[in-house]
Amino acid sequence: IQDSILDVIGQTPIVRLQRQPIPEGVELYVKCENTNPGGSLKDRLAMGIIEWAEMTGKLQPGQTVVEASSGNTGVGMAMVCASKGYPFVCVMSEAFST
Repeated sequence: IQDSILDVIGQTPIVRLQRQPIPEGVELYVKCENTNPGGSLKDRLAMGIIEWAEMTGKLQPGQTVVEASSGNTGVGMAMVCASKGYPFVCVMSEAFST
């Protein structure tokens, strides 16, 4: 049991592939980023961006985070911002939707 959704971001399993035709002497692994809480690698990206902005002083408590996104980055940012108490606005360009 984790105390925060943020505690599980990036704690994704690594699985060794064994049933694929793999050349002899090669071990092949996959990182299952789809097991992040938002279902994407972009959860890790969003947490990294927000933590960097906090650490460098570019993001202060109470400031609103605005992200141009049409998908998983926006989902990740919304989740991280909600967990950390930042208002979040996601915008999408008309060019993203065509």
